[in-house]
Amino acid sequence: MLEVFDCNTKPNIFDFRSRLQVGLMSLEEKIVEDLKKAMKAKDTVRLSCMRMLKTALKNLQVDKQRKLKDEEIQGVIFSLIKKGKESANEFRNAGREDLALKEETEVAVYYGYMPQQLTSEDIEKTLREIILELSAKKPSDLGRVMKTAMPRMAGKAQGKEVNEIAGRLLA
Repeated sequence: MLEVFDCNTKPNIFDFRSRLQVGLMSLEEKIVEDLKKAMKAKDTVRLSCMRMLKTALKNLQVDKQRKLKDEEIQGVIFSLIKKGKESANEFRNAGREDLALKEETEVAVYYGYMPQQLTSEDIEKTLREIILELSAKKPSDLGRVMKTAMPRMAGKAQGKEVNEIAGRLLA
């Protein structure tokens, strides 16, 4: 049975479904909910990804001995994305296209939990602003630029791409 969300009534933020509809759900709650949905739908690929992600989050939570913040969860997701991309490249180099496609599918699932990624043009625009702010002119200023840029683009851009664009702009 499909429930209709009435926009005229004030949602109860303590009710799980209302929190989902209003967007107040934490990233961890969303992951747990998606894990349940994958189980019910018998979606083996998504279920495998969700289990791997939940395990990685639990390991970090045990290490930190506290509940994780959304930024920390995004860091874990980002590391899984990075590992998946590297694995896909290695599989492709070894001639295992089937395993490379599997890894890329998993990476696509993980990207669903990341904020919208910046385009190369957006990264370049932000870096140009930072370079002007810092009066950076030579390649030796790359460290200062990166130190300022990465907190602004955290979770929205990969450090490698930011570094490449910044290096090109400072050359």
